[in-house]
Amino acid sequence: MEGKVHPDCINASNPYHECVDYCFRKIAEAKARSEESEKLKNQEEPGERTVHPDCINASNPYHECSEFCFKRIADAKDQIRKEEPGMGEADGDPSSLNVSNDTKDHPKQQEDQGEERGGADDYPHMNEKQKKLFELRLKMNEARKANQMAIVAEKKKMEAPTEPRGISKQKWLEERKKKIGKLLDSNGLDMSKAYMLDTEETAEVKYKKWEKDPAPYGWDVFNQKTLYNAHKKRTKNIQVDMEAYNKAKEADPEFYRDASSLQYGKVSKVSEENIDLMVKELQEKEAKRKSFSRRRRFHEEKDIDSINDRNEHFNKKIERAFGKYTLEIKNNLERGTALPD
Repeated sequence: MEGKVHPDCINASNPYHECVDYCFRKIAEAKARSEESEKLKNQEEPGERTVHPDCINASNPYHECSEFCFKRIADAKDQIRKEEPGMGEADGDPSSLNVSNDTKDHPKQQEDQGEERGGADDYPHMNEKQKKLFELRLKMNEARKANQMAIVAEKKKMEAPTEPRGISKQKWLEERKKKIGKLLDSNGLDMSKAYMLDTEETAEVKYKKWEKDPAPYGWDVFNQKTLYNAHKKRTKNIQVDMEAYNKAKEADPEFYRDASSLQYGKVSKVSEENIDLMVKELQEKEAKRKSFSRRRRFHEEKDIDSINDRNEHFNKKIERAFGKYTLEIKNNLERGTALPD
């Protein structure tokens, strides 16, 4: 098997592989491509570059200094200046003393002057236009970062943090319990005596709720007791005329007839007054049923954006789904800035 595999073949690690003409042709093509790329690299000469002479990569002919390089160079210069604090005093020049005094009195002015000098000396290989362009790009980058930070902050303000359902009510109940606890502690009472803080009006409302019979729910709605209570409620206001009842009973011997009676199915005579009372009771029941609804309280200060109750309910559903996307459009329409002049 030895001698049948070229060392540059991609399948050289396979002990069962034997190189054929196709393998040698691919190896030759790969070598030719690598030689051409090396020739091109040797022929290319770097053009105009922006390289600071103090950069650690200045010897690299393909390196171009970026903002990071200039920042590192400036930090290194500041470090050197801090390590040589006595240079101005050693010369004995009075101007150096004046400068030091001025810097103590006006540190901000000295920083601005240092920045201007540093900006002028940091780019010796640039002409004025290149320096100006570089400074403009730095300012554009700073402005872009500031805009992005402002957008993120505004988005956080617009989008309220989501919380699970019922958390707000639970917090409100906890705060209310703490306030009641403080009031009870100040009066020397415990939580079992919390009812002593209620006013007369709130106490009356509580007592009325307690006196009210609880409404049936679940299977209790259909049991015999509930149906009997509903019957008593409907017949509570009916006035019974016992004299008319006894007269009708005496006039008809089969007043209470059974199934074998010949008068079975005969309709008894009912006075017009009783019919009117029955109709009145049915109308009152229907009116009460219509008046009962879980309508929410009307707020006068709220903006009206619906034409009826059904449309108001629909608008609320739409607002929940798309309100955060249409808020800016609504504000522009209210200000009158959404449409062109």
